[in-house]
Order: sequence, then C-alpha cells, then structure tokens
Amino acid sequence: MGHANGPSHQNKPLLSFGVISDVQYADIPDGHSFLGVPRYYRHSLHVLQRAVKSWNHQNLKFAINFGDIVDGFCPKDQSLTSVNKILNEFRLFNGHTYHMIGNHCLYNLPRDKLLPLLNIRNPNYLAYYEFSPIPEFRFVVLDGYDVSAIGWPKDHPNTKKAINFLAERNPNSDKNSPNGLIGRDRRFLMFNGAVGKEQIEWLDQVLEDAMKLDQKVVIGCHLPLDADASSNEALLWNYNEVMDVVHRYSCVKACLAGHDHKGGYSVDSHGVHHRILEAALECPPGTDAFGRIDVFYDRLLLCGEDRLKTHEMVF
Repeated sequence: MGHANGPSHQNKPLLSFGVISDVQYADIPDGHSFLGVPRYYRHSLHVLQRAVKSWNHQNLKFAINFGDIVDGFCPKDQSLTSVNKILNEFRLFNGHTYHMIGNHCLYNLPRDKLLPLLNIRNPNYLAYYEFSPIPEFRFVVLDGYDVSAIGWPKDHPNTKKAINFLAERNPNSDKNSPNGLIGRDRRFLMFNGAVGKEQIEWLDQVLEDAMKLDQKVVIGCHLPLDADASSNEALLWNYNEVMDVVHRYSCVKACLAGHDHKGGYSVDSHGVHHRILEAALECPPGTDAFGRIDVFYDRLLLCGEDRLKTHEMVF
C-alpha cells in the first residue's frame, strides 16, 4: 500500500519531534568521566530548560528523551527529588515526552519506582513499547536493561541472568572494568545490558506488523546497536542478536541511541542509519546539545543545536 504524502511531497516534514539524551543532572560540583572528560552536572539542567523552550517555539509532535536523566553520583537521598525536578522540566514542553531508561536512571531508582514516574506502564516493569504518531511511521523503544545487574531486585531472574552472563565474559572483579577485554568484547560491562528473549520476540512481531502496514520504523534504545557508530564499551550486550531481527525486515530505517556521550554515526550493511546523540551532560556552560528531527517520507533530518551535530539520514 502506498501513502498519499509520499516522495512527491518532500518540502514539508510529515512530522517533527524533539530529542535530547544523557542529561545526567545532579546537584553536585562539576566532575569528570572515568576517561577524564569534563561533566557539568548542574549545567545540564539549563541545557534541558533551553531545549524545552526551543521545542515550544517549534511545531513538534512529541519529544524523545534517550535516557539517563539523573547521574549515578547524585546523592541517593536526593534521587527521587532530582528525578522529579528533571521530569518537571520535561512537563513544561507543550507536547508529550517519550522516555527510555538508562543505567544512571537505574542507579537512582529501581524500576518499580522509576517507570511510573516516566509514564511507562507496562506489566512486570518492562520498559519497551511502540507508538505510531502518523500512519506512515512507527517508533519502537527498546529496553536495553531488560537483562541487567542494575534496576531489578537482587533475586530477580534477570539480575541473576546478567550476573552469570558477566561472570562468563568479564574476568575482572570490577565488572565495570574492561581491562583485558579486546575489541567488541569490551562491551561486557555492568553498566550495559541486554534485550531479553521475550522482548526480541515482541520486536519481531512489531516489525512484521509494520511491514504489513507499509510503515517505516525508527528504533530508539539508550544503548547503541552498531559497533561502527559506538565505542565498544557502550554497546548493547546482544546488539548483534537484535540487529539480526531488524535486518530481516526492510522497514527499519534508523536506530537512535544515547549512552556513548561523544555521539556517533554509521550506516550498516543493510542500509540502516545508526545515530548516537551527543550528551547534554558534557556541555560546558553556555553550550547545548539537543535538537529536533524532521521526518520525511524518504529521510530523517536531525537539526542539532550547538554540540549536537546536524545530520541528514536518507533512505
């Protein structure tokens, strides 16, 4: 089936939406990553405020937050207050914000407390879902911490599965250390996670349905899904398994992610675009990293602000 506003109507976007990733706010002094990259924990709030103000001056259908709204260094007695502080800023946006969870979110609050605040109301505290804002496109949000050593209760099967998974692949006593791991094996770190079997089956069904409806699909996940776009240390544990499903279908046009703060871009062997968004957290005072994506029938145009690079993804 063909859509009425197809390739002959290219001047005006089918829709536009806002994007931001890795705000990682905390009411603490500036610091550094493990690699020495400066982090501006308080200033990231101002980046978000400017993002929302900018979005409200544009005709946006919705916004997507790609995870990690509060930093792991946030004092734990401030976690709930800090999460709510950031969510209150998102609520000033004139449209709906779709959230996905990241590792720093889960350092602060367990799933049963976090997901209702993010308005993710799936059974069993699962954080994957999909939505179709217009008939031509479907958006799929993956839960990259489905199998994870963080966020679930210690005795949860997914926690046990993740701990066993890491024990087999990472010999370091500190499971966040990649020391001795080579190449893509450096992704086997505790601050990453995996998409579980049921979620993969769900993804397969969603993509099959999208094909039947002649929809193009954009996938969002906090963790990157392609090694050529991402640092090895930031990849989803089973990114290859997820992409094996994605590559069965021609409907997926782009995979968008956060987590790897420097950002990244690649086009994989099947022509799927992978774009990792630069982090709001690493914006020095007076700089920004947010944007909007214009969705056309045959391309996505990421219009970035300042440190978030503008990018056209043609398919």
